[in-house]
Amino acid sequence: MYFQFKHLILWPRSQNPPRVINFKSGAVNIISGASKTGKSAVIPIIDYCLCANKCSIPVGVIREACEWFGVVVETAEGEKLFARREPGEKQQTGDMLILEAEKVVIPDRIDTKNSNADQGRKILDRLAGLSALGMNPYSEGYEGLRTGFRDLMAFTFQPQNVVANPDVLFYKADTTEHREKLKAIFPYILNAVTQQTLRDRWELDRLEKQLRFKEAQLKTVMDSVNAWRSEATTWVQTAVELGLLPSDFEVPREWSDVLDSLRRVASSNYRAARPDISSIEGVLNDLEQLQTLETNEAVRLTGYRQRLLEIKRLIESSNSYGDALSIQRDRLALSDWIRNRSQNSGEAISAISPAGQDHLAALCEALDGVEIQLRSRTTISDKLDKEQLRLRGLAEDSITALNDIRGRIADLERRSEGAKAELYRSDNIERYLGRLEQALLVYERSGHDEELASEVASLKEQTTTLRARIAEGQIRLKVQRALSEVEAIAGQIVPTLDAEWPDAAIRIQIKDLTLKIVRGAREDYLWEIGSGANWLAYHIATTLAFQRFFRGIAGHPVPSYLIYDQPSQVYFPQGPRAKDGEDPDWSNEDIVAVQKVFRAVSNETKNSNAYLQVIVLDHADDTVWGDVENVHLVEEWRGTRKLVPEDWIRL
Repeated sequence: MYFQFKHLILWPRSQNPPRVINFKSGAVNIISGASKTGKSAVIPIIDYCLCANKCSIPVGVIREACEWFGVVVETAEGEKLFARREPGEKQQTGDMLILEAEKVVIPDRIDTKNSNADQGRKILDRLAGLSALGMNPYSEGYEGLRTGFRDLMAFTFQPQNVVANPDVLFYKADTTEHREKLKAIFPYILNAVTQQTLRDRWELDRLEKQLRFKEAQLKTVMDSVNAWRSEATTWVQTAVELGLLPSDFEVPREWSDVLDSLRRVASSNYRAARPDISSIEGVLNDLEQLQTLETNEAVRLTGYRQRLLEIKRLIESSNSYGDALSIQRDRLALSDWIRNRSQNSGEAISAISPAGQDHLAALCEALDGVEIQLRSRTTISDKLDKEQLRLRGLAEDSITALNDIRGRIADLERRSEGAKAELYRSDNIERYLGRLEQALLVYERSGHDEELASEVASLKEQTTTLRARIAEGQIRLKVQRALSEVEAIAGQIVPTLDAEWPDAAIRIQIKDLTLKIVRGAREDYLWEIGSGANWLAYHIATTLAFQRFFRGIAGHPVPSYLIYDQPSQVYFPQGPRAKDGEDPDWSNEDIVAVQKVFRAVSNETKNSNAYLQVIVLDHADDTVWGDVENVHLVEEWRGTRKLVPEDWIRL
């Protein structure tokens, strides 16, 4: 993927203008400088701006002086600015400013975010053309995860602790999470697993689930059909016993004939097939009439009982009401007595009732009303009692009639075993025909001839085709061919570097994420060979070889840049001359060795036709790389000139 850096930007917490570092596309960009000038912070800053999960920018001056960090990159879609806020006390923050344009204008200040790290990762994934599908639908571990843009950083960054490390070949491969994820996605990186392969894997998973479901359906139906076919003789014999087939009917030997016979039975009118029913027809008719009379009389009796229950409730309510009136009458009777005793004595009435004669008259009128109600209630109670007696008589007559009808029914049933047998036979025939119709329906639905079996066959064919396309054996062969190609390219680059065995073959070990150096019959891991110069040579050769391999694949997702931090560190003098802030004392032999590194990366950028960008952060100055072609000095950080300007630093 064409992806090269145009600017690295730092926005200060103060009111100073942003610090902008400019890079050149398709060239070897060098930032040369002394120790403690900020060179080793460049990779963490770029990594953080490209949506890393954690901010690895060194704490201290850089993070204290800067409020935002950003990069402007050139892509096939134009320029894009990815800026991210300094996280403060947190490990990271998702606050980002993302700008996209043909030519991005760098803002003087960033006041607020317009995006976040998750959205930034989605944009980077889209630029890389990465699939949204996981590597393997059958795995729940690292192999089941999708490849993200962040995973590709393993092939672009070589920080100071990796660039000549005998134990770690790829960026962040020293942590379990990144190491296992990188091993899982390596076939995808090598193009042995393509976008189409991933689609085929997930389509195969979907089809296999569907196939298992259809096969289970087919098995259930076929088991039912086979069980039914094995019982076909019994079905035919039962039809003969029930009179649905002639008594001399012989069970056919051919399944199709058996099936036709059962279909005729299922569609026949079994009532017309009853044997000699005329002899009991009269009994059945009488029985049917009696059953109708029984039903009607039972309904009538239920009505009588319901009305009796209602009459009983009315009588109980009337009695309760009469009792209440009697109590009221007894209480009011005193007023009549007082009136009789005191008709000629007003004083007596006043002494008893302050309201006088009028109040006593009202009480007496109330007493008269209660007396009238009591006499009326007696009349109502008499009527209810009469109705109750009448209904009891009707109910008793109905019970007598019902018992008589039931006795006649029982007598008919006792005298007519044929009627009972016919009823029993009718029930059996109805149940038999119901089961037979259902069995025939299941058989027809089974797709015995066509449908479901055809679907299963089609799904099997599709899954077989997909398995062949994504066969693990073929993928392993593709991986091996791709590794052989990368190893061959690295084998061409190693002789141009300061390696001890320039002609020794290289073997990339995905399982261990390292190299084996093959000399004759001897194979040694990278960590088993000595010398930092050897380790550096193999790191440089391998990373350049991978980039050349990626360029040969149209639309490969790995970005087209490499950043090396301090590749010359293995040649630093260890004596007293290498003081902090001073340049190391180079011997002629060391200069020649480091020049080989710069020439190797320069040749690769030239051969890429400006498609590959390399950034080198190193102590070495132009006395080492000055004569190397396609090298661009970005800045030289020495003395007071550093990554962070001195006037940004808070005193």
